Amino acid sequence: MKRLSLILGLLLVILSAQAQGDGFIIPWPLPPDRPIPPALSIKYHHVEIKINNQYAQTSVDQVFKNNFHHDLEGTYIFPIPEDASITKFSMYIGGEEIKGEVLDKNEAKRIYEEIVRRKKDPALLEYFGDGMFRARVYPILANGETRIKLNYSQVLKSYSGLCQYRYTLATEKFSKDPLETVKLTVDLTSDQPIKNIYSPTHDIKVEKLSDHKAKVSYVEENTRPNKDFILYYTVSNEDIGFSLLTFKDEKEGKFFLGMVSPKVQLPQGTKIKKKVLFILDTSGSMSGKKIEQAQRALAFCLNNLNKNDSFNIIDFDDQVKSFKNGLTLATSQNVEDAIKFLNNCTADGGTNINEALQTGLDQIKGEGGLNLVIFLTDGLPTVGNTNIKDILKNVKEKNNNAKIFVFGVGYDVNTHFLDRLSQENKGTSDYVSPDEDIEVKVSNFYKKISSPVLANIVLRFDGVKTSLIYPQQFPDIFEGSQLVILGRFEGEGKASVSLSGTAGDLRKDYSYSVNFTQEKEKNNFIPKLWASRRVAYLIDQIRLYGENNELVDEIVKLSKKYGIINEYTSFLIKADYRLADRELMEQGVRVVEEKAKMDVGSGAVYQSKNLLAMQAPLSKDVYYDASGKVQKVNEVMNVENKTFFNKNGLWVDSEYEGKMETIKIEKFSSAYFKILAKNPKIAKYLSLGDNVIVVLNHTTIEIGEKGKTNLSDLELRELF
Repeated sequence: MKRLSLILGLLLVILSAQAQGDGFIIPWPLPPDRPIPPALSIKYHHVEIKINNQYAQTSVDQVFKNNFHHDLEGTYIFPIPEDASITKFSMYIGGEEIKGEVLDKNEAKRIYEEIVRRKKDPALLEYFGDGMFRARVYPILANGETRIKLNYSQVLKSYSGLCQYRYTLATEKFSKDPLETVKLTVDLTSDQPIKNIYSPTHDIKVEKLSDHKAKVSYVEENTRPNKDFILYYTVSNEDIGFSLLTFKDEKEGKFFLGMVSPKVQLPQGTKIKKKVLFILDTSGSMSGKKIEQAQRALAFCLNNLNKNDSFNIIDFDDQVKSFKNGLTLATSQNVEDAIKFLNNCTADGGTNINEALQTGLDQIKGEGGLNLVIFLTDGLPTVGNTNIKDILKNVKEKNNNAKIFVFGVGYDVNTHFLDRLSQENKGTSDYVSPDEDIEVKVSNFYKKISSPVLANIVLRFDGVKTSLIYPQQFPDIFEGSQLVILGRFEGEGKASVSLSGTAGDLRKDYSYSVNFTQEKEKNNFIPKLWASRRVAYLIDQIRLYGENNELVDEIVKLSKKYGIINEYTSFLIKADYRLADRELMEQGVRVVEEKAKMDVGSGAVYQSKNLLAMQAPLSKDVYYDASGKVQKVNEVMNVENKTFFNKNGLWVDSEYEGKMETIKIEKFSSAYFKILAKNPKIAKYLSLGDNVIVVLNHTTIEIGEKGKTNLSDLELRELF
């Protein structure tokens, strides 16, 4: 069976009414006198998308490699979305252009089902869609390459200024070899100003060239992508735009995702002047490469201060020294002198963190503007007051309204202390491991906060009841930045959102009309994103403030439901799915309690990195282990709004409990295809593999080697 699956070189594609799919080649028919060839590999997959006022043109460029020692004949298949039209297909063999044909919905579905029946490969079930483009490809040269280029266009739908673009990349995970490169670029143009640009699926780079133009890119090398690429963007004439996405889960309730983003070209005087205090640890452990990188990083920050900003530098080891006695304006001369002061700093002595923070907070007191402290340290307090609780208390008493951003350098840092220091002072913490560059990390951070637009943000919802919103403490909005908010809600219909904050000494208020709909099909990624942030928050509470069995219970429950795997919850994928929830929770208590005791060392640093990643707008299926090695989760798959765990080849729905009454169906039997015809949605779940347990409403279906081979109409009605 595995060899038959390989021969197809089939690549999973998730199709929806608006989905775009990449193409794949089926080597077919097979010569009867030849051995079964290995799968076709894909060398690269490049996609260029141009979107102009919702009109999207997609250009696909793929190279397939035949790893067999004989020429092959094949069929190139490209699933066509309902609202798209093929505009160009290019493939030449021996100077002859290969022609293709477009099949309608019924013919496409018939061919898909025929291939599934003959090849017994559930991966093909993902292809049930609205249409198909196909072309005969011959020859696919032995040990050679075949390049195919295809263009299609469509008009994207807009809902209250929000547009979605989707391109299927999931197919590539079944390439025989990893792809050398996967690259998507989106050139976005709009007559109305572009506000939010967000992908819930991929780590994209966004360049806002102006209010009306933007470039989005995603590039990855040596990879097998396993998720569709989804991009949202919004247009609005507001100075600061707000967009809303919602989703309703029949069992879990209602979730929302809000996006807040300012214009690129803001009116003159909109930017807030800021006070910036740089506190640099120059103790002996910072010597060598560390101090050199830190000096270059802070020099970058100094050179990017705005003219109306004020600043100072505090250099500390066992003694505390200041560039100036207090804050000074960011004139060109002052910046030049500050860089000279910085370059003369040497690394020696102990680490007097308490006095450094006290000295700095004395200097940055005062209302007006935005007060920022950027604190770099690579060690534990060793001089002066070294009691962590005392230092936190002293900072809280001294701090007026400064936000403290912490960078812990290396592994000899107390992550619990630094995380609490930043959280309790409205900032963030990040960690620079020995294999990372301090200069890159700090300068990239400073680019994001260099031009503040709105500080001390308050967001209110009227017309619906909201709860469990993350982040709990909203960060300030900076030029070119975006705030992503996730939460729960009750009620539905039209509502209003009010956004307020301060811009310098001025109070700014914005209001938006939104609609909290009960979306049941679209936006099913929202619950997992919300759950990821909720779990990160709960773990952080345990780490920083102590044990709490109720919090651990919820961590385990959410992790199991949504497949949220990190160094705390990875035990879930090893546990037998028949274990009772109580047993899992008790196991979870032990794991979290053990991890929570870690506050210094590489394990503690990577715990904090994992939590930071979980709080990001994008949920990733990787995490750092205690040694810093990236662990990819292969035993968990999210399909639509369901999570499946792989238990020795059996994909088990996270909602399944061992005592549930289960109907067993033999795979690829008449009953199997009747279920698919009755409920096409189940195809996406069954495409996971030959053996699947899925819970639908109150019915549990197990697909496997043995089971019912036929179902009557009455039995089908009872199932659904």
